[in-house]
Amino acid sequence: MAPTADPGTLLQRMQAGGIHAHLNAGAFVCLLAIGPLLVLGNPAVALLVGGAIALTLNRTPIAQAGVIGRYCLQTAIVLLGLKLNLETVWQLSATYAWGVALFVITTLAMGLLYAYLLKAERIPSALLSAGTAICGGTAIATLSPVLGAKPHETAVTLGLVFLLNVIALFVFPLIGHWLSMSELEFGLWTALSIHDTSSVVATAAIYGDEAAEVATTIKLGRTLWLIPVVLIASVLTAKGDAKGGAKVRVPGFIVAFLGSTAVASFVSLPDLLVSVASQSSKALLVLALFLVGCELTRSTLRRIRGRTFWLGVLLWLTVAPLTLFLILRYN
Repeated sequence: MAPTADPGTLLQRMQAGGIHAHLNAGAFVCLLAIGPLLVLGNPAVALLVGGAIALTLNRTPIAQAGVIGRYCLQTAIVLLGLKLNLETVWQLSATYAWGVALFVITTLAMGLLYAYLLKAERIPSALLSAGTAICGGTAIATLSPVLGAKPHETAVTLGLVFLLNVIALFVFPLIGHWLSMSELEFGLWTALSIHDTSSVVATAAIYGDEAAEVATTIKLGRTLWLIPVVLIASVLTAKGDAKGGAKVRVPGFIVAFLGSTAVASFVSLPDLLVSVASQSSKALLVLALFLVGCELTRSTLRRIRGRTFWLGVLLWLTVAPLTLFLILRYN
């Protein structure tokens, strides 16, 4: 007599097969969407499409979407360096270094003050303050283990930053055109007022090439502030390595960006190569934003509420207009 299959095992196989089919269908839809998005070349639309697919499926349709997106973004920034030169990067960085420092320190202090007034939770408040002041998701992900954040606290702050980035992608260019901002002014504003590097570069690229170059340079300088902030947080919380220090380093892609800028400064590159690098940078940026959108889930959205939500919104709605005013007034 032939052995009878275990009903429980059969059910598990059927369920697993259904999940795999669902994931494969999601990946197929993503592949169909990427081509038109690359032709369109609008990072904001790519972000929305990726988010719509993920929310419809209620799961990330592409495995390791965040990791792949991060590498796409970093490569795009390195390729962008081939259009710049070290003198431009140095002048921008030196000219606005004090402005970046003032923004970071003021935003951190304001975030902690708002948290105190709103009686918001300590760790999410610190994560949001650092994310708004420095570099959004990167700051939150780096500081979470240092501060001992729980998974849901990290998820909530990341989700809120994601939503604010989406708003900035669509609203900032409209405001820039309404105020007739120059590309330099707009690049400065996005570099300081938008949380994540991906959204900073994408928003500035929508406005113009010069805006993207300015925003990328200033934003990378702002990102470096993560190093002293993590070191201070590690000392205050005693959550570093075994010797009490924090495991931080200069991001490799920033070094690579400076390297590509140095090459462009001292080597006469063919126009075709620079053009291909520029187009590839824009395509990778669109792909990076699409993959960022693919990480959005319904469960993350449901968690975004309460005092943490109001802290993040209030802080951003304070620093973004204030920064805009100062740039238009004194730049």
